[in-house]
Amino acid sequence: MILAVSGQKKNDAQAVTDAAEKLRLAMISGEKSALESLILPELTYGHSGGHIDDATEFVDKLVSKKSDFLTIDITDQKVQIVGNTAIVRHHFYATTADLGKTPGDVTLDIVLVWVKMKKDWKLLARQAVKAEKKK
Repeated sequence: MILAVSGQKKNDAQAVTDAAEKLRLAMISGEKSALESLILPELTYGHSGGHIDDATEFVDKLVSKKSDFLTIDITDQKVQIVGNTAIVRHHFYATTADLGKTPGDVTLDIVLVWVKMKKDWKLLARQAVKAEKKK
């Protein structure tokens, strides 16, 4: 879902949606160049358990398969554009096999902060929280 109205905001919201999809695919593939092309060097990447990765740690964990996503499904995505910044919220469901371990399941709610740099959207911040249990 895109929460934008004006023509430029609609175009930006679609570009952010596209960048978020590229990030999802890069996190699954663990392809270093794809990951690095989507993030800023100042990236702060917060995990639901409290650990915070910088850009180097984020990329290294995915490339080395220390963090290994077999699947990532995104639902209920909302994009809000504020100037050259985009706030993306979504529900994140993944199957993992970190360091070759038996697959596990991860269910999180995520907020991403993207910044427009020239014509590209780059990830500046990400924070995950454990998904609220549905009543």
